[in-house]
Amino acid sequence: MSVTAVYPGTFDPITNGHSDLVQRASSLFDRVIVAIAANPAKTPLFNLDSRVAMATHVLAGIDNAEVCGFSDLLVTFAQQRNANVILRGLRAVSDFEFEMQLASMNRRLDNTIETVFMTPSEETGFISASLVKEIALHGGDVSDFVHKVVVEELVRIGSRL
Repeated sequence: MSVTAVYPGTFDPITNGHSDLVQRASSLFDRVIVAIAANPAKTPLFNLDSRVAMATHVLAGIDNAEVCGFSDLLVTFAQQRNANVILRGLRAVSDFEFEMQLASMNRRLDNTIETVFMTPSEETGFISASLVKEIALHGGDVSDFVHKVVVEELVRIGSRL
């Protein structure tokens, strides 16, 4: 049985924590789909095409990973891609309650799709896209937290703000 995992998120921007999780998940699942949510309600800094392009570049070396944008209900997207796992990252205990609600709702919508939680590596557990954006937009160095392509995009967009 082939196991396809969908790793959903806004990825605004993709961080070293995200890419570490995809790298580790790629050894557990036959296929990992990084599903970048359009999610305009969150008012992302980068548009969907930019987030997909950055993630595609950052994850290019992971053969069984692919990146795509989506705007459907996550369960609908997973069904369309024949995925049987939703992969979620848990950085802290504070993430658990909300993630548990999402997992329960997704199971209720389609009980054939399991949710699997992974924790970040010790080196990346403190990184969040929100913190990266905040630091970058105030001129701080985020090169230890994101790929150089993301740093370049943050600098480019920061000069326009």
